[in-house]
Amino acid sequence: MKKLTLFMLLFLIIMFPMPSFSQSDDQSNDQVILQRAEIEQYALDYTGGIYIDDGKLNGLMNMIEKKVYQAPENAFLDENGQIVEEETGVTIDRSKFDIMFREAFYNDEILRLKVPKRTIYPRVDRAMMEEISKKELGSYVTNFRKTNVERSHNIELAAEAINNHVLFPGETFSFNEVVGERTEEKGYKRAPVIVRGELSEGIGGGICQVSSTLFNAVDLKGVQIVERYAHSRRVPYVPPGRDATVSWWGPDFVFKNLYNEPILIRALVRNGSMIVKIMSTETAEYFQGDD
Repeated sequence: MKKLTLFMLLFLIIMFPMPSFSQSDDQSNDQVILQRAEIEQYALDYTGGIYIDDGKLNGLMNMIEKKVYQAPENAFLDENGQIVEEETGVTIDRSKFDIMFREAFYNDEILRLKVPKRTIYPRVDRAMMEEISKKELGSYVTNFRKTNVERSHNIELAAEAINNHVLFPGETFSFNEVVGERTEEKGYKRAPVIVRGELSEGIGGGICQVSSTLFNAVDLKGVQIVERYAHSRRVPYVPPGRDATVSWWGPDFVFKNLYNEPILIRALVRNGSMIVKIMSTETAEYFQGDD
């Protein structure tokens, strides 16, 4: 058994060699360097080092990407309405790396290869945030009891998840996709929920108040409601027929931006109030087109 395990380990090392990452002396960030011996390991087997194994090379780029990747961060509005600057991200420049690697592979005089990177720009920068936060298209407020600590906590978490979300023209917003699964690991707590018309307790209770407040805020001419479901019994925080129930393995709340400009969702929780505002530019219009 031990011999078999050792054989499998050696096989994996030969077939999928790990890159010998090192840090450059002239870079403060993680700069990946490939040494000559490492480059030569990506030759196609049984060819005498004449050809490159493209499968191994692609695997190498994937591993490097996992190491160097830094996601960009959009500009956003803080709780006081002030703009926080965007941050660029970084990843491997796969096209440039592929060219440089092939050149190094066939040139014995190249002793090491510095992996090239490229900047990833965020979708929303300061200038865009300034523009899309000028005009209020719609808003809605619901209230809840702050004394129900667990439910209030869940509302705050879900509101934070949708806050500052920017939906570009033609894009679709899914509440479940944006907020994600409501689990204890993510900080959600047990609170009252409606299940099949009955009041019970479940993880993430209170989330439907966030989705219902959002529904009423985005119920605009320039927003198409794609998917919405009502609770099986009346809820106290919105008028009858104005709710939007959601659950991870069940109903979702989905809508589409039909405006000619991006829309910004502002979701805030203050003093027992759930507040949602839909913002955009001064030139935001809904073009219905020919009927």
